Amino acid sequence: MPLFFRKRKPSEEARKRLEYQMCLAKEAGADDILDISKCELSEIPFGAFATCKVLQKKVLIIHSNHLNFLLPKSCSLLSLATIKVLDLHNNQLTALPDDIGQLTALQVLNVERNQLTHLPRSIGNLIQLQTLNVKDNKLKELPDTLGELRSLRTLDISENEIQRLPQMLAHVRTLETLSLDASSMVYPPREVCGAGTTAILQFLCKESGLEYYPPSQYLLPVLEQDGAVNSQDSPDGPTDRFLREEVEWQNRFSDYEKRKEQKMLEKLEFERRLELGQREHAQLLQQCSSQKDEILQTVKEEQSRLEQGLSEHQRYLDAERQRLREQLKRTEQNISSRIQKLLQENQRQKKSSEILKSLENERIRMEQLMSITQEETENLRRREVASAMQQMLTESYKNRLLQMAYESQRQNLVQQACSSMAEMDGRFQQILSWQQMDQSRAISQILQESAMQKAAFEALQVKRDLMHRQIRNQIKLIETELLQLTQLELKRKSLDTETLQEMISEQRWALSSLLQQLLKEKQQREEELREILAELESKSETKQENYWLIQYQRLLNQKPLSLKLQEEGLERQLVDLLEELSAEHYLPVFAHHRISLDTLSQMSPGDLAKVGVSEAGLQHEILRRVQELLEAARMQPELNPPKGEVFGGLEPPTPGRLEPAETVRPSAPPAELEVQTSECVVCLEREAQMIFLNCGHVCCCQQCCQPLRTCPLCRQPIAQCLRIYHSS
Repeated sequence: MPLFFRKRKPSEEARKRLEYQMCLAKEAGADDILDISKCELSEIPFGAFATCKVLQKKVLIIHSNHLNFLLPKSCSLLSLATIKVLDLHNNQLTALPDDIGQLTALQVLNVERNQLTHLPRSIGNLIQLQTLNVKDNKLKELPDTLGELRSLRTLDISENEIQRLPQMLAHVRTLETLSLDASSMVYPPREVCGAGTTAILQFLCKESGLEYYPPSQYLLPVLEQDGAVNSQDSPDGPTDRFLREEVEWQNRFSDYEKRKEQKMLEKLEFERRLELGQREHAQLLQQCSSQKDEILQTVKEEQSRLEQGLSEHQRYLDAERQRLREQLKRTEQNISSRIQKLLQENQRQKKSSEILKSLENERIRMEQLMSITQEETENLRRREVASAMQQMLTESYKNRLLQMAYESQRQNLVQQACSSMAEMDGRFQQILSWQQMDQSRAISQILQESAMQKAAFEALQVKRDLMHRQIRNQIKLIETELLQLTQLELKRKSLDTETLQEMISEQRWALSSLLQQLLKEKQQREEELREILAELESKSETKQENYWLIQYQRLLNQKPLSLKLQEEGLERQLVDLLEELSAEHYLPVFAHHRISLDTLSQMSPGDLAKVGVSEAGLQHEILRRVQELLEAARMQPELNPPKGEVFGGLEPPTPGRLEPAETVRPSAPPAELEVQTSECVVCLEREAQMIFLNCGHVCCCQQCCQPLRTCPLCRQPIAQCLRIYHSS
């Protein structure tokens, strides 16, 4: 028998039905039937065995349950010794108890629609069994002990896997009905099984060497029989056997009446004790009911008071939550609109053919840069160029050392920390010593070292590259949006709400993918610039003096050819306006669309967004300043520029004045894109500075992110960490 079955919990209706049937079976005057069918039982309760034993029940009905075994622990089949009818059909029994032969009074056994795979051999001890129904099981064979069932009248073994009948079945002379699947039988043959019960018994008797007699000569009145012992079969014997056993039956009947009377007295005594216990139980229930009413009244008053306070607090919380939800909803809408604009802008820039044209123009410019004329050599302003180079190298080395310090701190192990810090201190001391050098000494050193001149030219080339600057600006915008999304997600978690959480996650994943793509494009552009630099170096003359100084001066004095061609038609006032607003990178856009001051006066912020100006604050500021310029021009007509005057972007610089190195001017982004600081979710002290890819969360500082392998917010593996640098 299996050692473990998963028990199913009965429903409330099934539990009430079981209690009702158990109480009904214990009532005075109840019949000899205990019916606990359809109660969703996984095992027979112990009380059912006790009830059958004490009240001498004769019929036990347990069909349509979930029984896996008949006997639970600490129960014995002797408790069912008086049972004559046992109905177990429509359960999940896989086997019957091996000692089922102890039920000597059993006359009807129904185990139809179960999972039985075999019958115990002790089933032959059920000498009073008249009906055996094992239909729709998984039996493959029958035990030989079935031949000992001398009172069996009906046997149903259909819908099983049985192919052979035991030959001992010929000794069951009382068998009237035998149901089986004739088409699957091998022994007896199919044609014999299809002829009926009589043909089957005749075949088995012939195989066993017995003479067949019809069952009517052997049938005994065994429905009320209590353990009779059958005499041996004889051809001439049923009538003589009845005469021989009549006296024995009379004695047994008198013994049965005595036992029945004794059981009746025990039953009356049990009912008397039960009634006395019920009376005491009723008194206790009455006392408990009075106490319960008092306690319920007190609890009800306290509960009403608590509910009143709770309802007031709940109303306050609902109002506060509604306010926060509205605020979050507005913030989400703003972020969603900005992200959508950013994605559309990126898609539009990808599809634009201007990038290819600028690359081609850049290639032409590089070809022109490779040839150095004698006039440029004579007009070289050595000290001014060297000063600009010294400033560029200082800034470049500062940034590179900061990046190297971060990379070394992230990659080196704990045991290598001391040596790494000593090396970095030496490099910082070298930078400090360079800053304290005399200006003339630094300039002379730069003039003498070609490698430093080449490094300064490379740094300025990356800084002045338009495509590289656009990629950097887009990366800064995406970092800002990821920081705001992370803050919004943390705020939502603190409010314990999941509204639009899926939309935030999708936006964060889209921004993370776009950030990774921009990082790849930035690295690719730097590789292209290095290839151009290598090509310049390979084509330079070996004995050319001050080659890199001349190239540096050219790069300072010259704008990209595509930018000059596009800015030719712009008004000078419009160019000055965009430079004042730190929006000079939109000059090619305005030139491409031929936008003038008069055209801007008739445009709206939406029109500027369509042409490519994505910052909402910058849109409103441009339109406001244009209106001020036009109003001032109407009030003072002499301030209007001549009609044919355009921006002279192609005028070459004078030889006596060198354009200073491009300085980083503070931008003026709109108020809605201001970077908000967020604290680290690990230490809760420092500012969150690291972006985790691929998830896109900005939730950790630089110190706490080093031992992390998964994101603290979403538990996604960290593929790459990026640090955010906030400009002061």
